[in-house]
Amino acid sequence: MSPTSVSARAPRAPKPLYRQFGAQVLVAMVIGLALGYVARQMGPGAAGNANWLVQTLATIGSTFVSLLRALVPVLVFTAIVASIANLRELNNAAKLVWQTLLWFAITALIAVFIGIALGLIIQPGLNTAVAAEAARAPASSGSWLDFLKGLVPSNILGLQASTRVTDSGATTSLNFNVLQILVVSIVVGIAALKVGAAADPFLAFNRSFLKIVHKILWWVIRLTPIGTIGLLGNAVAVYGWDALAQLGWYSAAIYIGLALVLFVVYPVLLQAHGLNPLRYFQSAWPAIQLAFVSRSSIGTLPVTERITEQNLGVPREYAAFAVPLGATTKMDGCAAIYPAISAIFVAQFFGIQLGLQEYLLIVFVSVIGSAATAGLTGATVMLTLTLSTLGLPLEGVGLLLAVDPILDMGRTAVNVAGQALVPTIVAKRQGILDEATYARGESIEALDAADAVPAQ
Repeated sequence: MSPTSVSARAPRAPKPLYRQFGAQVLVAMVIGLALGYVARQMGPGAAGNANWLVQTLATIGSTFVSLLRALVPVLVFTAIVASIANLRELNNAAKLVWQTLLWFAITALIAVFIGIALGLIIQPGLNTAVAAEAARAPASSGSWLDFLKGLVPSNILGLQASTRVTDSGATTSLNFNVLQILVVSIVVGIAALKVGAAADPFLAFNRSFLKIVHKILWWVIRLTPIGTIGLLGNAVAVYGWDALAQLGWYSAAIYIGLALVLFVVYPVLLQAHGLNPLRYFQSAWPAIQLAFVSRSSIGTLPVTERITEQNLGVPREYAAFAVPLGATTKMDGCAAIYPAISAIFVAQFFGIQLGLQEYLLIVFVSVIGSAATAGLTGATVMLTLTLSTLGLPLEGVGLLLAVDPILDMGRTAVNVAGQALVPTIVAKRQGILDEATYARGESIEALDAADAVPAQ
């Protein structure tokens, strides 16, 4: 995709406010908060189960996330294969990869230092009302071996089966490991290049299939306001804000750290590269909003990739590689701010003194460890990996679970913001960013003509 291919599009007439995507999502958030409050006030339903409104909100939210997640495997595969085929047209492909990994590490390093500083200044473990009886070890924990296991595909589809046993019986579900899909896609893409002309029909089919996926993706994206009502409403109804009273300073430290990364560090980095931060947020905000309400970087991946390519001006052949990679390994919220402050909280709560070596280990785990948790679910894995590396009691995880869903909203929003930020900075540094598209700061409704820029 040439830089002029996007900027050559004719400017669109502004839509009425009620038809603008961002306005629709904001209204949906207000409706979701109101319905969630009403559902919480209604209390439990028959036999102690969730009432009908909670069930309705949960169904709407989970259905929307399922639709997004259903597109992720095929989107990652087709996009990565197409991007590898297109990377051969770029003279600096190897440099792009290393620059991406370097900036993943740089931003994570900044975030973890902010987390450590806030943990030492606010001292959340000493200023808490949570009872010691709440301490309990989690059912599962992270391990450095998870990184090696995650790299080796268990099957070519990257599928994993899990069985859950309850009093009513056993249920088996299938999940996909994005890191494994990423590895398979890279191998297939490289193999297609090595095969040469014989692989041209396959690559042509892959490009056509990718355009079809993008069309379906846009249909799902248009459902975001409805999904937002269900996701945010269910979060308020189920979790509420009561637990924040006991862990107020801890929660405040997490959100202060997230705000500093999102609204101070990222804008400074953009400004340092000659990019307008306001334009970045105007373009990336739909993905950040969706990440906040869905609490899923993987579920937001299709939207993140779309806005990075078509709103921020990052070439498709690079963005299609960098964004999925970031969705599995770039987590400034979950893997930097959160484990740093949480580890300090646990140490302070149990009266354990941390030295310079322990703080250096926190930095190491935060910068490197996010890759070890790729393809796994939840930030709890990252927290247990940090605690076990430091030798802190894993029972400390139980102290923090009550507010985890509320914190996860902000963590995921920062994760996704960073996943769009790094490709933008790297593209700028390498001279391949379409700055005309970036300067327009288009919101997502400008992409209504799906695939206005054809996949190359």
